[in-house]
This record gives sequence, C-alpha cells and structure tokens, in this order.
Amino acid sequence: MHKHAFSAAVIVAVCLLSNVAWAAAAVTQSAARPNIVILFADDLGYGDLGSYGHPYIRTPHIDTIAAEGQRWTDFYVAAPVCSPSRAALLTGQLPIRTGLYGEQIRVYFPNDPGGMPQREVTLAEALQAIGYRTGMFGKWHLGDAKAAWPTRHGFDEWLGLLYSNDMDWVDELSIDELITLRRQGKLEALSAAMASRPAKYAAPKIEYWNVPLLSSRVTANGFEDVEIERPAEQTTLTKRYTEAAIRFVRESKDAPFFVYLPYAMPHTPLFRSPAFAGRSLGGRYGDVIEEIDWSVGQIRAALLELGLAENTLLVFSSDNGPWLSMKTEGGRAGLLRNGKGTTFEGGMRIPTVFWWPQAVVPGVVSGMGSALDIFTTVANLSGADASPAVDGLDLSAVLLEGASSPRQELAYYRAGQLYAYRVGPWKMHFVTEGSYGIGPQRTEHTPPLLYHLGDDPSERFDIAAQHPEVVADIQQKVAAHRARVPRRPPEFDRRLTTLVE
Repeated sequence: MHKHAFSAAVIVAVCLLSNVAWAAAAVTQSAARPNIVILFADDLGYGDLGSYGHPYIRTPHIDTIAAEGQRWTDFYVAAPVCSPSRAALLTGQLPIRTGLYGEQIRVYFPNDPGGMPQREVTLAEALQAIGYRTGMFGKWHLGDAKAAWPTRHGFDEWLGLLYSNDMDWVDELSIDELITLRRQGKLEALSAAMASRPAKYAAPKIEYWNVPLLSSRVTANGFEDVEIERPAEQTTLTKRYTEAAIRFVRESKDAPFFVYLPYAMPHTPLFRSPAFAGRSLGGRYGDVIEEIDWSVGQIRAALLELGLAENTLLVFSSDNGPWLSMKTEGGRAGLLRNGKGTTFEGGMRIPTVFWWPQAVVPGVVSGMGSALDIFTTVANLSGADASPAVDGLDLSAVLLEGASSPRQELAYYRAGQLYAYRVGPWKMHFVTEGSYGIGPQRTEHTPPLLYHLGDDPSERFDIAAQHPEVVADIQQKVAAHRARVPRRPPEFDRRLTTLVE
C-alpha cells in the first residue's frame, strides 16, 4: 500500500475509533442520572449579588458558578411570596392549580390546619421513585402539621424550620388573634399590637421568636422526628444547613441524590455567624448574603473534591424579590420595579444560576425561564416522571445545547388573581398594586398597561396606546391560559374557617 494511502487509512481508523469512544462516553454520561442540588435563598433581590450588579456585597462563589455555568437574566418564580412560590418549585404547577395559595392569607403560619396536600407529587417524590436519595436542609413553609412535613412528601431526611424565621413571636399576638382583631374592625388595637415589631426586626435577638429547629428521618418503622432546639439559634442556621447538606452528599456519593437547601435568610430578622459579622461593606444584610455565598462555595468545593461535579446539576435561585419595607435590611431588585409581594418585575424576577461542569453551556441567557420549569427539566434529565409538572417546560436543551428557551409566556399571579401576563418582551398589567405599605395603591387597568421589558425593564413607560395589536394578542393568549388552568379553592384560607370570634 502506498504510504499516503496507508496514512489516510490510519487517520480514518483513528477518527472512527475516536467517534466510537466519544459516542460511548456520551451514552455513559446520558445514562448516568445526574445529582441535583437546588439552593434557594429567601427574599434575595435581583440586584443583591455581584454578578447581578451589586457594587459592595461580595459574592465570589456565586459569581464563579455564574461564570462557569449559565446566568439567567429573565428567570421568575410563580408567586411573589414564600409559600406559593415554594409549592410551585416543588410541584411544577401554578399555585391556583394546586390550591397552594390564599386570597386573604398569603402564606402558611404556625399551627395551620392544612399543608402540602397528599395528592400532589413533589420533585422529591418523583426522584425518590427512581432511586434517588433525597435530603432537605432548610425552611419548608408548606405546613407545620406532621402530615405536611418534608419527610411525608418525598424527603428521606430533613433539618430545618417549618416556617419563616420571624414567625412564632414571643410576647406578641398570634396570627389568629391578629386576624380576629381585623375581622372585628378593631384597627387601632391591631395597629397597637404591631407597633413593637419594627424595633425587634431592627435589633433582633434570638429570644424574640420561638421558632423551633427540627429534624426528621424516614425509618423502617415510620419517622424519627426530633425537636433539636427552641428557639432556633439563628446565627448558626446557614452554617448548620451547609454542613448537613455536605454530610448528606458524602454519604450519598455512590448513588444519585437530590439536595434541596432553602436558606432561612436574607428574610428578616437577619442573623449571621460571628465569622461574618461586620464583614461586608453592605452592612448586616451584606453579611448575611456573603455567608450564603460562603455556603455555595463550600458545597461547590465538596462536589469537586468528591469527583461529583461533572455529574451534578446545581441551581441557585430565590423564592421571591426583596422585602423593601425592611429598608436597608430588605435588599434591592436592581433596576427592576418594586419587590416582594408584588407582580412588578422586582417581585417575581429573581437571580438564577445553573452550574454543571462539562455539561451546561456557559453564558448569559436572556430567554424566559420559571421555577415551574425546574421539576420538568430535572425529571427529563434524570428519567423521572415529568407528568405531574403540568405547568413546567423542559429547559435542558437551553442548558446542555445553548438552544433558545421554549418558554415564551409567563403568568403573574398574586393571591390567586392574574395581575399581569408576559409574551416575549411584552408585559401587560391588568392590576397593579404595591405591598407591605409601599405603593402604588391597588388599581385595575382598563385598558391594561403595556411595557416592553427589553426597552424598559423598570416598567416606567406605558405604551399600550401605541401597540393595540400587541394588547389584542396578549388578551387572546390570556383567555387561552385561563381556559387551560383550573382553579382549586385556596388552601391557606382554610385557617379562617377554624377561627371563632
């Protein structure tokens, strides 16, 4: 054989072998079920991280995973407050579809008669069904009755709080007593009862709140439920959650695992460990964020050390926008309008990063995504049943191939009512309303307001009059949306039927 022909044959053979080897590696990687880690901050604003524009709060670890992975600019939660947002993340369904919302009571409170319904399939249950070990370390906020605990809804073990870190006040009226005063029209008494709380937020002490730190495990005989301490030592929560999550990862490294770590903060009251006190240029709020950033770094380092990073999808996000009425301790939404509790962009658009070395295509993604999509995406990557997540879309092609996002529409709900709707860059408001004492007052808009979020992400300039065709198109899409989404009665308002005035 001529040497050039021989060389060509060798090259062809090497290429074929290389292709076979690459294909085998691809099959192996696709067959390997990825580990899933979801880190979920509480009330973190769109503008509170370095990679999202904060000039003083230092978040090098989150910024690193943002640079190595995908940083999404237009990622949303399904509700602007805690409980319905978390329910949507874990079920892949809009809160009005599951009933996990309230028209009068916006979140779950201590001693609630309800909680996460048994009929709903959580992401933890879907993954548990295909052999994943499932651990949760942090705030639940989907009911405190035993039947509602995380271990009754797909988690093998859990360490954390059942509700927000500012609930179960000491020497203050309970939520039921406050509701009763309001029902009776005793508004002056209600105002007086709330008057002492701002000072306690401003100078928080552990003893002001009787919130318990709990743990629970699934055992062969049922459940092992333990109250670790009451009140919880909140200065140690971020550290203990992080250590427990890493311990769980080490114990689970030989099997696929799902870690859900919903931090207690930066929801106020703000507590941080002594190592972070006074560390940030961003004040106490900055200290708290920088400790959460430390946590992200510890978890990333553990995954790398154990050789698990290249088979682990890590997601960092927030449950809603910043609590602006807390002023300097409530965070900021950057250039976005308003914050927590509202359907303006600052209430529901949240910082979100996806990290999976050698798998996620690095870059900045400006297509729309939703926490509703995480269930569907994870299910399709892992081989779990994605059918329960009827409102979620699969983002895996965006993550792994750099494709365009399949999500082109987004519904903005508040208290079970559709306030706004987005199609592409266009957002239309039917109702606008501030929250927590910050305006604007509730206003129903006929005709609706229209904003182009690409040109005007701060929602300043109504251009409905200039684009009647866009208004008409969105109204048609809203009608179709309403037709395909059934409404369950609000679970959170069940509490009202148990009160005796």
